[in-house]
Amino acid sequence: MASTDQHPDQYPDRRPLRHPLTVGFDLDMTLVDSRPGIAAAYRALSAETGVPIDVDLVVSRIGPPLETELAHWFPADRVAAAADRYREIYPDHAIAPSTALPGARESVAAVRALGGRALVVTAKYEPNAKLHLAHLGIEPDTVVGWLWAEAKGEALREHGAQVYVGDHTGDVRGARAAGALSVAVTTGPCDAAELRTAGADVVLEDLTGFPAWLAAFEAARVA
Repeated sequence: MASTDQHPDQYPDRRPLRHPLTVGFDLDMTLVDSRPGIAAAYRALSAETGVPIDVDLVVSRIGPPLETELAHWFPADRVAAAADRYREIYPDHAIAPSTALPGARESVAAVRALGGRALVVTAKYEPNAKLHLAHLGIEPDTVVGWLWAEAKGEALREHGAQVYVGDHTGDVRGARAAGALSVAVTTGPCDAAELRTAGADVVLEDLTGFPAWLAAFEAARVA
């Protein structure tokens, strides 16, 4: 009886299957300059609660979860209620003033142009993240909210992301937790040296250079 064993070299045109391209993006200060909107929401929260908040300091360190920032201004037993109220008033104050960062729309479109999927994984409350994206005409395939740092890795793994793009060292940690390539941009609170020290694989000044980088990455991946 003839052997049914088949050596891979018998079929040189058959290559290992590769997962479709999937790229994750952070939201605040990666795709969206949300500083004006966040500042407006914090001013409204401060006025309503009577709690002084240094809004300039707040927007200089955007990235970690809302409760982490609020703990600097509110007693521990008031943080949860303040966070709930902030999220309630956020749509009325924060969506309209915020803008797309340079290259944001083009970067998401570049993933689609290569036949890939784009997802947004953010620490922001998911409904508010979706409001930002809809307002700015940025259309990812999936949005996942309320995840920070290593916890972002869970969503990235679930969706099979090969690349995660962010502006914070927490985003680098999320990419590494997922086994994804970390692409960092310096449009947020962390400079290039901080991002590289945290383990970023690629550091770009902003997203304007991302489509060209992605095209080269995908060409090498499928070669």
